[in-house]
Amino acid sequence: MTKRIPIILRACAITAITLFSAKSYSQYTFFGKPVYEIGINLGPSNLLGDLGGNKGVGTTFIKDNNIQMTTLMKGAFLTVRPSEFIGFSLSASFTTLEGADSIIADKGGAELARKNRNLSVRIPLQELTLTTEIYPTVLLEQDEKDLYHKFRPYGIIGIGVFHFNPQGEYINQNGVKSMVDLKPLRTEGQGMPGYPDRKEYALTQINIPYGVGIRYYFSDNISVAFEAVNRKTFTDYLDDVSTTFVADSDFDAYFGAGSATAQMAKQMANKAQLVSPGTRISGYNAGNKRGTTGRKDAYYSFGLKFSFRLGSGNNGTIACPVRF
Repeated sequence: MTKRIPIILRACAITAITLFSAKSYSQYTFFGKPVYEIGINLGPSNLLGDLGGNKGVGTTFIKDNNIQMTTLMKGAFLTVRPSEFIGFSLSASFTTLEGADSIIADKGGAELARKNRNLSVRIPLQELTLTTEIYPTVLLEQDEKDLYHKFRPYGIIGIGVFHFNPQGEYINQNGVKSMVDLKPLRTEGQGMPGYPDRKEYALTQINIPYGVGIRYYFSDNISVAFEAVNRKTFTDYLDDVSTTFVADSDFDAYFGAGSATAQMAKQMANKAQLVSPGTRISGYNAGNKRGTTGRKDAYYSFGLKFSFRLGSGNNGTIACPVRF
């Protein structure tokens, strides 16, 4: 019995030391006094919707990305870092997305149907996102507080809210061009009595931003990062195109025959070539496909983020690093 007591004491001591070391390492890596970063971001953004695209059947994947439609996204952010391993970033950004069927190159395939559709859109968009940044390589670093000239890859996932307003180019009877809001024109019969299944869409929606990035530290307090972030949305009306064409008579019935709004709605809903008043070329009349139903729109951006860390940059709770 007397021999067993020292063995038990030694086992308890080893267990306590192990738990203390693990706890210290956990605190060092994942917890501590938070540090804050502020900065700006800018870079190209692009729409992945129903308009434009490239050869073949249209998709909302990178295959149908149109470089010609690239626009600049700008914004600012505040990041809170409880540790070097993880950060939580609140970002506000804005851009204007664009899409157009007219830029499609005719290769003699399925893309010709979209080119003849001849629709276009401009989408002023503002977003507010809350994202988590995970820096997995921090777990492999010997001294995570030494940031000078260090590269760190990271993953991004979060949630956001965005406001958008699809617009199209309208040409009046005098040939004067102007940009008009598309949602009030109910271009696919949204909210009309004859289309009870087509509800009006909200201009403020939720998105899911996700992506990857890599950060470089010029010093303990100044860094630059490059990010690629896609936004999954839950709307098919980011570009105001989703389902089938409606008849010109539907706009007359809803807005009033001969009214300026009815005339505008007819033009913005269907820009395919006219063969007679109220009738377009085959395949672009009431009931024909206008967009791809059931496939939500998306948009993405590549961005440079310039960050300034407030304070000393040392957010640990213990003085010495604990290594594996």
